[in-house]
Amino acid sequence: MRPARGNLWPKDIPAAQKVQNALAQRVSIRPLKRDPIRIAGVDACFTGSTVVAAASLFTYPGLEHIEDAVGKKRMLFPYIPGYLSFREGPAIIKALRKLKARPDIVLFDGQGIAHPRGLGIAAHVGVVLDIPAVGCAKSRLVGEYDEPGPGKGDWSPLYYQGREVGAVLRTRDRAKPLFISPGHRIDLRTSIDIVLHAVSSYRLPEPIRRADHLSRLAAKKEGEHEGKG
Repeated sequence: MRPARGNLWPKDIPAAQKVQNALAQRVSIRPLKRDPIRIAGVDACFTGSTVVAAASLFTYPGLEHIEDAVGKKRMLFPYIPGYLSFREGPAIIKALRKLKARPDIVLFDGQGIAHPRGLGIAAHVGVVLDIPAVGCAKSRLVGEYDEPGPGKGDWSPLYYQGREVGAVLRTRDRAKPLFISPGHRIDLRTSIDIVLHAVSSYRLPEPIRRADHLSRLAAKKEGEHEGKG
């Protein structure tokens, strides 16, 4: 997985907006060309001046764990809603590129096209790596929706500026829904199906749950290392 060329990770908001506007033009929302056999989840944590990201790879649809990888990068962008990818993206890409096997699809704890400029972290990294990507956010960033039904698999469309940009999906009976949006090289209905099949006993898909756990462990170790500095 080779990142696209150019400065895709600027350190200021005006430059970051230009990158988002440019990359949003390259997002492709379309059905998957083939059924995935490997699926990865990614997440990131922070400690001191370091972003620590983890990527966890599973078989699909069997959800058998294959491997994990961790990527660390210096933190270069502050926390600003709508610009998560500039804070976490480089470390996540590093983790993904360290996997021995290439995932067929990547699930992100963040937004896809359900974003003010149509380029949440799943769309941003998906375009940069040219890989199918899905956003699985725990909260809404933009859009309007009706509450979905109470059962697992119930969902309602998420609309932003008159366009369907995602789904509000119940992944467990009576649990809080997730905000699903395609990031790149996948459509909404397939994104919903993939997420539902990647969930087991918990609200979040298993690959994201494992990546979240591993990134926290790695961040704790990194913090201990910095403390000994």
